[in-house]
Amino acid sequence: MARAPPGRRRPWPLLLALLLHALPGLLWGHPQCLDFKPPFKPPRPLHFCVQYSDFGCCDAERDAALLERYYRVAENFDQAAYAACASHLQNLLCQECSPYAAHLYDAEDPSTPERTVPGLCKDYCVQVWQTCRAMFRYITPDEELLSLEGNMAKFCRYLSLDDTDYCFPHLLVNSNLNQNLGLVVADPEGCLQLCLAEVANGLRNPVAMVHANDGTHRFFIAEQVGLVWTYLPDRSRLEKPFLNISEAVLTSPWEGDERGFLGIVFHPKFKFNGKVYVYYSIEVQYEERIRISEFRISPDDMNSVDHGSERVILEIDEPASNHNGGELLFGDDGYLYIFTGDGGMAGDPFGSFGNSQNKSTLLGKVLRINVDNNDHGPLYRIPPDNPFINEPKARPEVYAYGARNMWRCSFDRGDPYTKEGKGRLFCGDVGQNKFEEIDIVEKGKNYGWRAREGFSCYDKKLCTNSSLDDVLPIYAYPHKMGKSVTGGYVYRGCESPNLNGVYIFGDFMSGRLMSLRENRATGDWQYNEICMGTGQTCMFPGLINNYYQYIISFAEDEAGELYFMSTGVPSATAPNGVVYKMVDTSRRAPPGKCRIEPLPVKVKGKLTKFVPKEKLIIKKPTQRPKLRATTRAPTRSRATAGPPQATTPDWLEQLLTLMRNQNRVQMTTAAPRTRAPKPRKGGRAGARRGQRRRKKPTSAPLEPRNGAVRIMNGNAKGKDRGRVEIFINGEWGTVCDDLWTSKAAAVVCRQLGFAFVIRATKKAAFGEGHSLPILLDDVQCTGREKTLLECSHANIGRHNCSHKEDAGVICSHEDVFETEQ
Repeated sequence: MARAPPGRRRPWPLLLALLLHALPGLLWGHPQCLDFKPPFKPPRPLHFCVQYSDFGCCDAERDAALLERYYRVAENFDQAAYAACASHLQNLLCQECSPYAAHLYDAEDPSTPERTVPGLCKDYCVQVWQTCRAMFRYITPDEELLSLEGNMAKFCRYLSLDDTDYCFPHLLVNSNLNQNLGLVVADPEGCLQLCLAEVANGLRNPVAMVHANDGTHRFFIAEQVGLVWTYLPDRSRLEKPFLNISEAVLTSPWEGDERGFLGIVFHPKFKFNGKVYVYYSIEVQYEERIRISEFRISPDDMNSVDHGSERVILEIDEPASNHNGGELLFGDDGYLYIFTGDGGMAGDPFGSFGNSQNKSTLLGKVLRINVDNNDHGPLYRIPPDNPFINEPKARPEVYAYGARNMWRCSFDRGDPYTKEGKGRLFCGDVGQNKFEEIDIVEKGKNYGWRAREGFSCYDKKLCTNSSLDDVLPIYAYPHKMGKSVTGGYVYRGCESPNLNGVYIFGDFMSGRLMSLRENRATGDWQYNEICMGTGQTCMFPGLINNYYQYIISFAEDEAGELYFMSTGVPSATAPNGVVYKMVDTSRRAPPGKCRIEPLPVKVKGKLTKFVPKEKLIIKKPTQRPKLRATTRAPTRSRATAGPPQATTPDWLEQLLTLMRNQNRVQMTTAAPRTRAPKPRKGGRAGARRGQRRRKKPTSAPLEPRNGAVRIMNGNAKGKDRGRVEIFINGEWGTVCDDLWTSKAAAVVCRQLGFAFVIRATKKAAFGEGHSLPILLDDVQCTGREKTLLECSHANIGRHNCSHKEDAGVICSHEDVFETEQ
């Protein structure tokens, strides 16, 4: 393919090069191959392009093809030409193997034609032209270049690069391009620069993503409202939910409500027994509980559970509506691990020393049970080596204790080759009001709460008790860095080999992504923050460098690649959740090494193709506040900085944005992190603050926002149908049914987390709201509004109706046709 002639070169690479030169210190290398992917370490040494045997863009197969091409071209040389030009020919051909091949061939953008000859520095081009210009007839079909063979100035101008930093051979000695080549890019303060790929969007507080480990490489994403969706490897989603227990799940639209569907795990032998386990909140006669249930896969559809197969494995009373735990895992031992919170409120106030230190209660614990062979007899058995099985006052299910609210735990898969680290159990335990912590959980150990929070004493009397014998975290950070830890995973995937062994986690409130790497010699854990790639770091097809702030959960797919879920609105009914895959662009695995061949999936019903919505943001590196967070206990003089704030676009970014707009390339303008709302203590999970239960010691519930809605069936809370009540200016009220249609009902159903409206009801079909004022009348909607307040309506509080005309709705998660009465 011929390159664009000099007179019609793409303007923005030249301008970008000039801008980068005008900003000393910001020129970071952007290694990229001709397939628009990062370079790699060849699995075997190269024999022709030997200089790229350690790191580059060629494997042995491509190296052999280049050698064959070299011989074909060299056949046209006489002895003198071969002596003069053989090394030049090898240099030119081998630039396909350079880690900067995409830049050398002007191929950073997949939409533009690449050159057939690498970009040459002027002095080297003159040298080649003077002795070997005839060889270009045999290595390029570019007629325009060949027509310039007689004019050295034009010939070398044609072979020059707009960005002269990348021309051959000067890039070989360019310290900016070669320093730390092949290592994870880090800014001067050690913040690791990673990128993201959008995987799923439009989710309502995605609290978990799991796989079935059955060879299909499907992944299943759970929403807090109680739905689980099936995704195929191509990221398309099945229209019918894999699981729908939204009728039973206790949650609400209130931002910060911790209750809901919280965890899901597939049995290790799912491929043979079809069993799935879930963890969710329920309400029984005004008493809240957490429930762990078992479901079986439907015999008629491998992408749906049999909803009639539910068997309740365990239920635990919850004295308050927060600190509900929510993790379910199967260990390598085949046992089911259950992670519960301490019961809620603040400071674990239950009993003389709290639930977490009380081994006779299941709250504030890691539990381990055996659910194998439970089709007959007890639903679960106690593993014979559980640590407290012989203590009369201890619950035999307890595996470890002293947890406050472990939110997201994971087992380390171990090093892909040595299996080092395999089976370690990492957990993020949410703190009270000072510290968040990361623990490695071991059998029979005490993790300190409420005696200790992080490395610090919380209950001084308990903390000084010599019998406490608690295990300190491997890492803790102060609330100036974040106020609600979200545990993650040790990366053991294939695609980003530099991340192997790095534990990656985050903070729900501050939006920080963080990492720990163990020093095997000392056992200490080295902390590095993770930042989104700046400059050209994420300029690869399909990658982005921004995410929504509220980091809810992390996940692994069947191949071990790492993901996280976050949202911009932490409400169980807000469809703002996105799933991101984490990508290191500094180095990839060799081509073909990570190839997977998923087993076929029989799909019944419709598929929704994935459409990414997020865009890459071009911005220069910015100075970040310095953070001093170590694995050692903090001292009183310890200085920390607050969460990163959104930055204002600099002149370079504004200029680039203008240029992108001229090219009609749409980019997002939002910064990757936004200012966090003032956090509240003691919270967790994708929307993780809720009202206290009735008849219990309470703190003030969160006041709903203007326009919030609820549905009531008589005097009881409705599940999917009821009288519409709206919150306006500090009070709840009803809506009159004058002009009430299914379009207005659709707005209400969408606010409540339902995808479909079945019917807009009138004439107080679900009872009259006598105790409330009538706040809205003459409501007319298009159906696309976010709240009824955005619809056309009479003045708030003005109406010409009575409660006999209270409006209502019937909503559904599925498209069910029903004729309006």
